[in-house]
Amino acid sequence: MKNKGLIIFIAVSMMFTLVACSQSNTSNDADIPSNKSTGRIYLYGELHGNEKILEKELELWKKYYHEENMRHLFVELSYYTAEFLNIWMKEDNDIILDEVFRDWKGTASYKLCVKEFYKKIKDECPETVFHGTDVGHQYDTTGQRFLTYLKLYEPENTEKYELTKEAIEQGEYFYSQNDDKYRENKMVENFIREFEKLDGESVMGIYGAAHTNFEAMDYRTQSVPCMANQLKKRYGDAIYSEDLTWIAKDIEPIRVDKITINNKEYEASYFGKEDFALRGYVSREFWRLENAYDDFKNNRKTGDVLPYSNYPMLIETGQVFVIDLIKKDGSVERRFYRSDGKIWNGLPSTEEFIIN
Repeated sequence: MKNKGLIIFIAVSMMFTLVACSQSNTSNDADIPSNKSTGRIYLYGELHGNEKILEKELELWKKYYHEENMRHLFVELSYYTAEFLNIWMKEDNDIILDEVFRDWKGTASYKLCVKEFYKKIKDECPETVFHGTDVGHQYDTTGQRFLTYLKLYEPENTEKYELTKEAIEQGEYFYSQNDDKYRENKMVENFIREFEKLDGESVMGIYGAAHTNFEAMDYRTQSVPCMANQLKKRYGDAIYSEDLTWIAKDIEPIRVDKITINNKEYEASYFGKEDFALRGYVSREFWRLENAYDDFKNNRKTGDVLPYSNYPMLIETGQVFVIDLIKKDGSVERRFYRSDGKIWNGLPSTEEFIIN
C-alpha cells in the first residue's frame, strides 16, 4: 500500500501486452469465483520496515506455527521472491537472503530489522513456507535471477516457470503503467490462487495496512476495493484482519514546543520530521496542540482529509494538529487539522480547518 529484492518490493519499467492492459481495465472482485477452501485466513496490516511491528508479527507467527501447527505465511512479496526464500530456508547459509536483501535497496524493507525478521523465522519456525502474492517487484533483478536458477535446477514448462514469468509480466505492466488498480486486483487473484492450492489449510498474511482493511478501497486511486475488502466478499467469516500499525505509533513526543495562534500560546508536542516527496514538498513535521480542540472545533473545514495513518503518533478524537510542509525551495507551508471522528474510505481521518 515498494522495492523488494527477492522478497518484498521494487522494480521499474517495461510494457506488458494488450491482453494485460485489458485485464487491468476489467479485473475486479466481481470476477472472483466462489470460495473453494475451508481454511482460515489471518491478515495483519503493517507499516513496512518497522521493528516494533516486526517483533509482534514474529510473535504471532510463532504462536500460529507452534500452537496451531500452521506452516504457510503469505507476504507482500512477488511470487519468485517468496520461492527464493523457500529455497534459502533449506540451506545452511544466507547467500540467497543477502542477494534478495540487496535488491530491496531503496525500499522500506531495506533495513536490518527486516533481514533479521526472516532469519528468526528460519531459526524458530524452520518449516515455514512463504507465499508471495504481490506483482513482480524487482522483476529485473530478483525475478531474472530466479529464472536463471530455474533454468539450472528445474525442468522447463513447470508451474514455477509459468508463475515466475507471470509475476514478472505483472511487474513490468504495473511499473510501466503505474496502474494501482491493476496491482490491487492482481494481489487478490494471486492470493486466491495460492490459498486455494492448500486444500483447506489455514494461513497468516502480512501486508501493508492499506491492503488489509475490510471496508477500504485501493489507497491511491479509490477505484476498486482493496485486497482484504475483495477477499472478505469471497471468504466471509473465514477471514480475520487486524491493523498493527498502532504499535509503531505508540510513542512519546520528542519535545514540547510553544506555538502561538490568534495571540494565544499553546503547548505543542512535537513528534518529528519525515520525508514527504509529493507535489513539490520534501518533508513534513508534526505537532499536537494540547488542550486546543474547544478553541477550534467550529472553525470552517477545507475539505482536505488526512487519514490517521499519515501521522507518526496515535490519535484520539478531539485533538488538534499542526503540520509544516517543507518545499524544495526551503519555504514552509503550515496547515491545521483536527480529529472530529470522521471516517473516510473506512479509515479514521483528520480534516484540515482554517484559522480565523
